[in-house]
Amino acid sequence: MDSMNISLPGPLKAFIDSQVADGRYSSVSEYVRELVRADEKRKAQEKLETMLLEGLASPESSWVSSDLDGIRAAARAGH
Repeated sequence: MDSMNISLPGPLKAFIDSQVADGRYSSVSEYVRELVRADEKRKAQEKLETMLLEGLASPESSWVSSDLDGIRAAARAGH
């Protein structure tokens, strides 16, 4: 696994340390990885929603509401 060093202002470091101390995360690295994964997931969801809206707005669209279930399943399978 690669490593990365970051600099944080004192209050942010204290906040992260408190999250680890609360026991939800075993290390600062685990906490940061979780944040990055959540951001990655959020951006993928935004991209999917944008693509779906573009598709629905397209003149070729013959979308019906039941299609959404298949689209969601395919998106989940990709993660």
